[in-house]
Amino acid sequence: MDLRKYIADLRSAGMLKLINEELSINYEIPYVITKFDKGPALEFTNVREFRTAHVVGNVVNTRDKIYRALNVKSDVEFYKKLLWAEEVASSYKTMETNNVVYEPLPNVDLTRIPIPRYFELEPGPCLTSAVVVGMDTKDGILNASIHRLTPIGPDKFVIRLVPRHLYRIYVRNRELGKDTPISISWGLHPALLLAAASSPSFGIFELNIANALLDGSLRIKVLDNGVPAPAYAEVVMEGYISARETTKEGPCMDVLGTYDEVREQPVVRITRIYIRRDSPLIAQALVAGYSEHKLLMGIEKEAKIWQFVSNVVPEVKAVRLTDGGCGWLHAVVAIRKQSDGDPKNAIMAAFTAHPSLKHVVIVDEDINVDDLNEIEWAIATRFRADEDLVLIKYARGSTLDPVALDPVQGITTKMGIDATRPLNSDINRFKRGIIPASIDLNKIKLE
Repeated sequence: MDLRKYIADLRSAGMLKLINEELSINYEIPYVITKFDKGPALEFTNVREFRTAHVVGNVVNTRDKIYRALNVKSDVEFYKKLLWAEEVASSYKTMETNNVVYEPLPNVDLTRIPIPRYFELEPGPCLTSAVVVGMDTKDGILNASIHRLTPIGPDKFVIRLVPRHLYRIYVRNRELGKDTPISISWGLHPALLLAAASSPSFGIFELNIANALLDGSLRIKVLDNGVPAPAYAEVVMEGYISARETTKEGPCMDVLGTYDEVREQPVVRITRIYIRRDSPLIAQALVAGYSEHKLLMGIEKEAKIWQFVSNVVPEVKAVRLTDGGCGWLHAVVAIRKQSDGDPKNAIMAAFTAHPSLKHVVIVDEDINVDDLNEIEWAIATRFRADEDLVLIKYARGSTLDPVALDPVQGITTKMGIDATRPLNSDINRFKRGIIPASIDLNKIKLE
C-alpha cells in the first residue's frame, strides 16, 4: 500500500476533505492545516505555486487514522503489533524491485519540489515528513529515520542530525574520510513513517519493521549509490551527507512548539531526483509542533512505556504522552496496582523506556488518561507530596528542553507523581460521586 491508496481509503471513510480554494504552499496551506489540527485529513487541490501537485496534511494526526493504517482497533493491539514488528524485523527483509512508480528528473533542482514553508522565523522551506535512509560504508548497516531538511541551494540541504543512529553512521563514515550515502523518500504510507520514527537497536533496519507492519508487501529499489528507497513514493532523492561541509541550521520549529537553537550541521548534496510519473504529485505537509508531529514522534514511545511498565506492575490499562507535554515530555500511565510500591516502580520503568521523558503521572485504572480534568482531580485527591513525589536530579532528558541544565546533553531534573489511592484506605473516600439517573437530555426543553 502507498500514500495514495491510504488517502483514498480515508476519503471513502469520510476522514479526508478536499480544499479547492487557491492557496500558497508558503504559510497559507500550513496555517489551514493547523486550524484543523485534530480534524479530518486535508487534500489541497489548488496549490498556487505548483499546479501539478496536491498537498495533503493531517493524514496521521489522530490515533484512529494511525490504527486504520495498520488495521488495528485499540491502543494495546497497536502497541503489540509495533513491538512485534521491531522484534521480527530481521525476518522481514524487504525485496528489491526495479518496478517503481517514479522516474528521474533531467536536472537536480530542489525548487521543482513543492516543499512547504511553515513558520515566520524559519530560514526557508523545510522538508519535515521525509524518510532518510543512510548507509555505513564499512559494514553496510542501514538506518531509516525522519530528519528536518532545509534547502540551501538547487542541489543541497542542511540536515538536522540528533545524536542517534544516523548520526552514529555519519560519524563512522566521517572518521573514514567518506561521505554518507543516503536516499530521501517523501510521500509514503504511514507504516513507513511510524517505522522510521521508532527507536530499535542499532543495526535493525526500520524499513524491515515497516515491511512487517505491511505483511511483507513493501518493495525497495537500490539506487546508484547503493542505498535503498521504497518503490512506492512520491519523491525519491539520491545523495550524500558530506563528511566535511557544514553550515548553520535553524532556527526551526520543533515538537515543543518552540524554535530549536541554531547549530552547525552537515550539508547534504543531492545527485538525482525521482518524481512520481502519474500526476498530480502528492506532497505531504507536516507542521512541526502539532498533532501529526507529536503522534509520529511519541506513539512508539508509548508502546515502549506500556511494555516496560507492564514488566513491573500487574496490569497497565493505558498510556498517554500528553498534548500539553508536547507528545514527548509528559506521560500519564493508568495501572491496576496490587502494592503501594507499584506506582514508584512504574515511574522508574517509564523513565527507562523513554529517556527524554521529563514528568510522569501514575493514576489508577478508573482515571481516563485522555481527560486532563480527571488527571488533575487524581493529583488533587490522591497525591501527597511528602510521600508520593519522586525527584531524579541530574538525569539525561531531552535536548529540546529549553530549561535543561545542560542543553547539549539534555541534563535535567525528572519528576514522577504517584496519584493512585492508598490500598489500605476506604475506597469510598476516593470515588467520584454518581447520580443514579439516566435521562435523554434531547427531550428536555429549555425555554
